[in-house]
Amino acid sequence: MKRTYKKSMLPVEKIRKYLEPGPIVLVSSFHKGRNNIMTMGWHTVMEFSPSLIGCMITAANHSFEMIRQSGECVINIPTADMVETVIGIGNTTGAKTDKFKKFGLTAEAAKTVKAPLIKECYANIECRVADRRMLDKYNFFILEVTAAQTATYPKYPKTLHYRGEGIFMVSGKHLSFPELFKPQNL
Repeated sequence: MKRTYKKSMLPVEKIRKYLEPGPIVLVSSFHKGRNNIMTMGWHTVMEFSPSLIGCMITAANHSFEMIRQSGECVINIPTADMVETVIGIGNTTGAKTDKFKKFGLTAEAAKTVKAPLIKECYANIECRVADRRMLDKYNFFILEVTAAQTATYPKYPKTLHYRGEGIFMVSGKHLSFPELFKPQNL
């Protein structure tokens, strides 16, 4: 059913609550003997092969320099039941706090990077910085996936999605239309 909407002007700085592309993730990093974790909501798949992910991390964030200097990180996907941990990590600076210890998370060795996996997360995506050309101007990292692990169950976990201003939504009902899906090279 199509419908029309009555609309009002929206301040441009509020658009993120409509465009956040994917689940909230916890980005773990390692540099100079220290681990860190940050909460991130802005990331996007940029290419399938090689698998590239783009993400913006503000330079004011402690993880920015850790990832910039080490050239690697792990994108960990938490489930919705970790919402308090996700918010707590996002409200805590890693410059002064061991977030693994404070939030009771387990750092596991990754296969291809020194940054740790978060054992309690549903999936872990190991990444290396593939392109630094947009870092200075836009704080935009282009990451190449070097390895990935995911839990075998459930197939579609409930994940958190940020709407801005402290509001989250949880992934829910899945719609399936395989008969309409016709992949093609464009």
